[in-house]
Amino acid sequence: MSIIPFLRNRAFDPEVIETMSEAFQQARGTLGLSKRADPITEIVARHIIEAAQRGVRTKTGLYLSAVRDFRANPR
Repeated sequence: MSIIPFLRNRAFDPEVIETMSEAFQQARGTLGLSKRADPITEIVARHIIEAAQRGVRTKTGLYLSAVRDFRANPR
């Protein structure tokens, strides 16, 4: 699943979108999220997008940020 549906008019370079999508897929797998309509899936996507906006640009950095945040603050 791509992160594109969650971008909502936010502009990123194609390479960054690809990296975010890879981190999103990896985080979803780690957290056991399979449904796009699950609100938690959107929270994870939003976290990855916000991390990218703050300048995190590696797949590992985006993934770890999302997983650590979710595990520390499950919603």
